[in-house]
Amino acid sequence: MILIKGADLFGKTVDIAVEGDRITKVGKIAPSSDATVIDAHGLAVLPAFVDMHVHLREPGQEYKEDIESGSRAAVAGGFASVCCMPNTKPVIDNKYIVKYVKTRAAEVGLAKVYPIAAVTVGEAGAQIAEFGKLKEAGAVAFSDDGRPVENAQTMRVALEYAKQFDALLISHCEDLSLVAGGVMNEGFVASEAGYRGITRASEEVMVAREIVLADALDTKVHIAHISTEGSARMIADAKRAGIKVSCETCPHYFAATDELLADGDPMGKVNPPLREERDRQAIIRAIQDGTVDAIVTDHAPHAAHEKLSLSDAANGISGLETSFALAYTTLVKSGAITLEKLSQLMTSSPAALVGIPCGEIKEGGLADIVLVDLNAKYEIDPSEFFSKGKNTPFKGREVWGKVRMTMVDGDIKFKDGNICKA
Repeated sequence: MILIKGADLFGKTVDIAVEGDRITKVGKIAPSSDATVIDAHGLAVLPAFVDMHVHLREPGQEYKEDIESGSRAAVAGGFASVCCMPNTKPVIDNKYIVKYVKTRAAEVGLAKVYPIAAVTVGEAGAQIAEFGKLKEAGAVAFSDDGRPVENAQTMRVALEYAKQFDALLISHCEDLSLVAGGVMNEGFVASEAGYRGITRASEEVMVAREIVLADALDTKVHIAHISTEGSARMIADAKRAGIKVSCETCPHYFAATDELLADGDPMGKVNPPLREERDRQAIIRAIQDGTVDAIVTDHAPHAAHEKLSLSDAANGISGLETSFALAYTTLVKSGAITLEKLSQLMTSSPAALVGIPCGEIKEGGLADIVLVDLNAKYEIDPSEFFSKGKNTPFKGREVWGKVRMTMVDGDIKFKDGNICKA
């Protein structure tokens, strides 16, 4: 038995007993002679985090990241469960690659990895993938993330398939014709720096399309990584109208703006791009009022040579190891939301969206647990990342909230800065 003693669970001091992969008791517990005791006084205890949007790059792009390095980054960031996007090489568009990802993750034995399969074969936007076989093999959702499903009729058919198989379809909302070679948000910063901008409309017209289709088909759709005031407003209106739309956002959209790219720093290049302060504030309001259903990382690791100049850099931020601290510092320390609300957005809500049975600390529940020192103040240092991807615009950013321990299915996988493997 593992006994966590004296942790703070949303303002209440508790002990937590863990046997096997389950939490057996929450409350005041006297230690037994056979118990391994973990002193958690001064630490917050939370359900281990769930990220429904990461890029692990394997198979095919292991020089950026692989399932092992990504899983190390996950547990170091407090995540017990991550859902990996299908834009690998080859694309996760058949049952064999789904099974490969699951098998490889089990061999690594750190975080639980749940594959998201492609909507279309090869993410080419034409032929719909075999949803039934993919779901049966273990896919928890479907997305062509990394690029949009450009054809509206193809998306309509995909949504009909998703409804038939009770599957979540995650839409990367981007009208490529409106991106038009842009490299950052269209606005004052881009104009001053002399870079071609990307209009908010490139995201918002596709958000509007997905809402209209979900309404017409009476089916659910999930909007990935929203970044604009307009997207948040449309999704809020759709929810009030009873349309089955959900959405997510990422720490970089509420903790940063396009000002980070004013000097041409390629580390801040991401898709959709970092927006302006009014968008950042709108995303925070959308988190506060319940428009946003989940906070995800969109963890997108890249090799150093892919982040050399803003014009040519690959899109993406390595986010698994900074997500909680950025969210806690920006949202909770500021008083925008409570720690309990943040926990829900990073655990039970994304778990429910993709159908993973976790995200709570309760007797009989899975022992996916994270201990965090909320009083630890530090500067983000990408050289310390377990991820192969060191690409973050937050280098040197002062944050609060250090993950001290991550438990997955009752086994300690990360503790005091070190990866722990059985």
